[in-house]
Amino acid sequence: MLQLVDIRKSYRLGPDEVQVLNGIHLDVEAGDLLSIMGPSGSGKSTLMNILGLLSRQTGGSYLVNGRDASTMDDRELSTFRNASIGFVFQSFNLLGHLTALDNAALPLVYRGLDRRERRRRAGDILEKVGMADRLDHKPNQLSGGQKQRVAIARALAGAPAVVLADEPTGALDSHTAEDVMRLLAHLNREEGITVVIITHDPEVSRQCRRRTRIRDGLLVADDDGAPGTAGP
Repeated sequence: MLQLVDIRKSYRLGPDEVQVLNGIHLDVEAGDLLSIMGPSGSGKSTLMNILGLLSRQTGGSYLVNGRDASTMDDRELSTFRNASIGFVFQSFNLLGHLTALDNAALPLVYRGLDRRERRRRAGDILEKVGMADRLDHKPNQLSGGQKQRVAIARALAGAPAVVLADEPTGALDSHTAEDVMRLLAHLNREEGITVVIITHDPEVSRQCRRRTRIRDGLLVADDDGAPGTAGP
């Protein structure tokens, strides 16, 4: 499904070149519930940006359903992201002037759907994530856990094949974090959605079937022991 082969990423910082990813090898299979765990500065968010086609690597190959992502132009990348990838962020990234319903419907604007159909689909997804009674609430009227449920609904609104969640529990208390992880695991199990979670939290990582650690820009372990899923 998603295949990273010797992925490298560097940035120019003044006269110096800073290497962030140092040769990542990773296969993400359909139906995975995968965590990529690492401390701040380990390269995990950079890796997520490459997985989500928000950033291009400076070396190696990224194959998406067998196609080299480097052959896609900006329009193709944007179209693929909208159709196939949902994003969940630690800070929720909800628009304060929109209701939960309209926030969840945002990805569907770019599909050309009319407002009624967008809101119908978003309402169905919000019901799935337990937010049917908060459709007309704006973000400042919601708790942290409720905001994250709306963010998850927004990620799911376009029926993506993959959800990438960057520290989805980082801004939540432990009880609410458990609820959000149960929801993501349920969606993975019952809806067949592939979920990749970027986290620094070992407890979050333990709740995933596959667990990979990143350190100094390299994947150093893959706890399910599956061959070919982590680099040397």
